[in-house]
Amino acid sequence: MSVRGKWRVVQTPDYDMAGPNSYILFAKDDGEFALDCLTGSIHGRCEGDAVEFTWDGSDEMEPATGHGWAEVRADGSLEGEISLEGGDHISFIARRSATSSTAC
Repeated sequence: MSVRGKWRVVQTPDYDMAGPNSYILFAKDDGEFALDCLTGSIHGRCEGDAVEFTWDGSDEMEPATGHGWAEVRADGSLEGEISLEGGDHISFIARRSATSSTAC
């Protein structure tokens, strides 16, 4: 199963960031995410059932950068981590959004 498409973040085990508008979106060569006040544009090729990426965006309206990874688990959920450069490492679990399309 491909990582491509829109995923609704349902859990951030060590943080309270999995609100109703929290998501991660993977397209062919890029993507985006929003976790509470942390938002970013994803840079990296999104192929297969796992991906590593860099990102830039903002954390509470301050410029932020970092890296991350995501992998589709056997149960169809997405597990991953978004790390801030010199800061926190935010683990997440996501479920494919009902409106997601994987046609790419």
